[in-house]
Amino acid sequence: MSGAIKGNILTPGGWIHGTIHFDERIQVVEGAPVNPSFNDDDYILPGFIDLHVHGGAGQDVMEGGDAVHAIAAMHARHGTTSMLATTMTAPPEDIDLALKAIGAAVAARRPGAARVLGAHLEGPYINSGKLGAQPNYARAATLDEVRRLATYAPLRLITVAPEIAGHLALVRELTDAGMRVQIGHTLGSYEDGVAALEHGAAGFTHLFNAMSGLHHREPGMVGAALAHAEYAELIPDLLHVHPGAIKVALRAIPRLYCVTDSTAATGMPDGQYMLGRHAVHKCMGGVRLPDGTLAGSTLTMDQALRNLVGLGLDLADASKRVATHAADYLGLQERGRLAHGAYADLVVLTRDLTLKAVYIEGESCDLNDA
Repeated sequence: MSGAIKGNILTPGGWIHGTIHFDERIQVVEGAPVNPSFNDDDYILPGFIDLHVHGGAGQDVMEGGDAVHAIAAMHARHGTTSMLATTMTAPPEDIDLALKAIGAAVAARRPGAARVLGAHLEGPYINSGKLGAQPNYARAATLDEVRRLATYAPLRLITVAPEIAGHLALVRELTDAGMRVQIGHTLGSYEDGVAALEHGAAGFTHLFNAMSGLHHREPGMVGAALAHAEYAELIPDLLHVHPGAIKVALRAIPRLYCVTDSTAATGMPDGQYMLGRHAVHKCMGGVRLPDGTLAGSTLTMDQALRNLVGLGLDLADASKRVATHAADYLGLQERGRLAHGAYADLVVLTRDLTLKAVYIEGESCDLNDA
């Protein structure tokens, strides 16, 4: 398996016009510096990395079985080359089932599917007063339980509410054990957020959503993120977060990166779908619980990129926020960049940012079902 693609290539050092040669990994990137505005050739960018994926193609991660493979294939057709399968707050047996299936997907990527890097455990270690669309199975965490869950699948991210008794010490223990912990679904104060960061928390789950908001006398968890975070994830579907708030976060958080928080409804017609144990309804581009609460999204990463550019980001900056920053957050130096030795995860886009081709570890993906 080998390939070569010519166009405007976004390298870690900037744009070049030339050719990228690859098999499973990138072998050679050759060309001359260019301003891509001065020609009509395609854009070649690092493949998208989505660290918060609940579902797609009518299937949900919590189903277990082959659902993760189908979800990874759907997202690959929209440019996602690697991802974290994300769990819901649920009874222990449901989480065990989901993580065992995620572990199997990590061990064996199927052709045409995004690489599943591991799990994002979004709960159950959250605040029951800030569930968002999570079912009410929130509970306090223990290190022994997390270690047991990690035997089923790599836990690459764990969302916790740091104000829950015992969680602040656990943040330090998990961080020392090599796990990435981030803050989310929390009623915690600004001070709770700062303390969690000091104990090793590394980021924030879907910034602004399901956390205490910013007020000038009570900065809340949003204030802790804006004042202190190096990394945070954000859902740029333009429903979860107002464009103005996105711009605030872009100015405040150096390595803000984008996730889809996508659900089973992604890529599907309007109607009813499952999100964990919740029935949700897709209508007018959004996914909601019966009471109107937003319940994940139908966003794909190619649309996330277009939304960022529509907000005024240049394409190079937008690319970092759908690929490179997420890779760096997880310490993945072999993904999220087009450089010699990195995995050949790349996307080709036309001048209007329509997805034209996707390669995952050098394999060309069929986009016909996108």
